[in-house]
Amino acid sequence: MSDIKNTSEPHADVRGLPARAAALQLLTTALSRRAGLEEGLNLPGMTALEPRDRAFARALVMATLRWLRPIDTVLQSRLKKTPPDAIVHVLRLGAVQLLVLKTPAHAAVGATVDLAAAQSGGHVFKGLVNAVLRGLVREPPQLEAPSPPDWLQARWQIAYGHDAADAMAAMIGEEPATDLTLKSGADAADLAGPLEAEVLASGSLRVGLKGEVSGWPGFAEGRWWIQDASAAIPAQLLAMQPGETALDLCAAPGGKTMQLAATGARVTALDRSAGRMKRISENLARAGLEAEVLVGDAADWRDNRSFDAVLLDAPCSATGTYRRHPDVLWVASPQDIPRLASVQTRLLASVARRVKPGGRLVYCVCSLEMEEGEGQVATFLSRTPDFALDPIAPGEGGAPEASLRADGTLRILPHHRTGGTDGFYIARMRRAGQA
Repeated sequence: MSDIKNTSEPHADVRGLPARAAALQLLTTALSRRAGLEEGLNLPGMTALEPRDRAFARALVMATLRWLRPIDTVLQSRLKKTPPDAIVHVLRLGAVQLLVLKTPAHAAVGATVDLAAAQSGGHVFKGLVNAVLRGLVREPPQLEAPSPPDWLQARWQIAYGHDAADAMAAMIGEEPATDLTLKSGADAADLAGPLEAEVLASGSLRVGLKGEVSGWPGFAEGRWWIQDASAAIPAQLLAMQPGETALDLCAAPGGKTMQLAATGARVTALDRSAGRMKRISENLARAGLEAEVLVGDAADWRDNRSFDAVLLDAPCSATGTYRRHPDVLWVASPQDIPRLASVQTRLLASVARRVKPGGRLVYCVCSLEMEEGEGQVATFLSRTPDFALDPIAPGEGGAPEASLRADGTLRILPHHRTGGTDGFYIARMRRAGQA
């Protein structure tokens, strides 16, 4: 097992039952529905923990989600009959501690058996959990490499070829670095050193620090915010000028709103989630930035204004975010894609009238599925003749060279940037006429 290592997650020191109980709650929530991981991180079981215990619980769940398929293969070979879901999750957490995080065996086994006993009816399975985990200690298996569900792997192979699909799958087990977007690009030289960061071509900082981000240099002063390097590209492609008007639709979690506001543009941000928009307002205040923050459905928003630039980061399957949100691999389904594609089509049709004549529209999704990217833009352009592609130039916005398509749109794949990046599709369009 020497080839299985974890160099970036917090070290798995011995933790007691509360941390593992919180991890079980988080894993259960993450695998139950979309956005479950984000929701679970805010549940009382997690927030009540001390910071080190909370970091351990999160690291345990993230490792479980990344290694879920090989861990399940190992467990299935040792179970004659599948136990209840809660006990399956307990076994997953125990196996990951032993095989991935390398938690000391006595702590991992003992605490996991106690966790099983604490579940409703779980005392019946104490012996099973103990036997399975002791077996893993006596004869540690060679874990297979992490991989996505077969249906996703097949789609990626068809869309991008076997080599690209394999390269994307190879990134599942790796914890991504944290990328930051700077309020002012001039801060890069000052902050790169204290943050132990690499300055990427997009201007983002890829940070080497670990731990609580609120204590990192520049956070309190609002000099940066967390945003994947790929997610920072769409707003840059609008090339906003001071005083221009910009509309950020489906704006949460807010990084693009802050980018647009930092240019001196007059920004309106709209999203249907009141809670997430409240966080955007708080982050704008921290950074000393201003924007009009509104709650509403982008497709039905009753406002007659038009804007110099519109950014639509549409709801999507989010399969391109699996490095940071590995739960998406297991909660997404083939049925999601046509359903979400229908939503995207409706949104694009609705936003067209919000772009001024001569104005520009950027459409993007953090999905690897072509129906949500290339297919959407082709349909929109065929139905909306006063819009045309405004081709993205090589290297514009700091996009990886390999991501530029022949038509001037971007198809960013996770392996296109050294160290990885979120998968995105981005198209820039312009409306005919004079501004």
